[in-house]
Amino acid sequence: MTLVIMAAGMGSRYGGIKQIDPMGPNGEIILDYSVRDAAKAGFDKVVFIIRKDIEEAFKSSIGNRFAGKIDVQYAFQELDALPAGYTVPEGREKPWGTGHAILACKDVVNEPFIVINADDFYGSDAFAEGARGLASMDPASLDGFLVSYRLANTLSPHGHVTRGVCETQEGYLSSVTERFKIGRNAEGTVEYYDGDTPMPLTGEERASMNFWGFSPALFQALEERFTAFLAENGTGLKTEYLIPSEVDSLIQAGKMKVTVRSTDASWFGVTYPEDKPAVKAALAALVEDGTYPSPLW
Repeated sequence: MTLVIMAAGMGSRYGGIKQIDPMGPNGEIILDYSVRDAAKAGFDKVVFIIRKDIEEAFKSSIGNRFAGKIDVQYAFQELDALPAGYTVPEGREKPWGTGHAILACKDVVNEPFIVINADDFYGSDAFAEGARGLASMDPASLDGFLVSYRLANTLSPHGHVTRGVCETQEGYLSSVTERFKIGRNAEGTVEYYDGDTPMPLTGEERASMNFWGFSPALFQALEERFTAFLAENGTGLKTEYLIPSEVDSLIQAGKMKVTVRSTDASWFGVTYPEDKPAVKAALAALVEDGTYPSPLW
């Protein structure tokens, strides 16, 4: 089984690939836990999607630590990786989003795969659920799955977040709606803002945290749709070809079904600087209760 990790933006997000903050008790970064949880769930291959300009730094500071533990391969998301007839508009600096990132690994992934973000902590249960999903997947089918989280388990106590809230029908994803400024109010109730108006949520809604299961059939669909995207948006300096919106479009067109699988794990991430102590404390607690060894590897 293959785990694909979108890491092309790590250098820009952290101000330099070597400055990724340690979070675990022995200097582990969040990505260490994802790879270990995947290996424990039976994954035997990890593909890091990175940029060429951070290749050496990424391999020396991150990728090489997994040597001998899991098969490590690389794919490169480059700004100028475009279909014939298209060029990068003058002034554009960043690649074209998560859909473009996944396309970058089409030559090194020929089997069903999980794709995740590099800087999110998903929890071991999510990878076990993902492994179960891959085991039942038809490699020739475009259908996939999403491992979803209880919305309340994805919030930050230090500010609002944006989340994709899932709507389901008979176990399948029918839509993902971006909700903005989600958090708890003074009474502890979960809510989001529609403009300036607070709207109630239960906290039990299922949230997407970009933990997808896909078959290799997705690559052809993404290639075709990327060309159409560029025809309409190719002159934009910040337009992004995003996997959630592309999956949603395929669902609405009746070309794809996405099963919504669930985990009760808590998602961790550093949305705000104030989140870092809480993430470190949570990881320390998971070591203390025996969920993870220390050191991790």
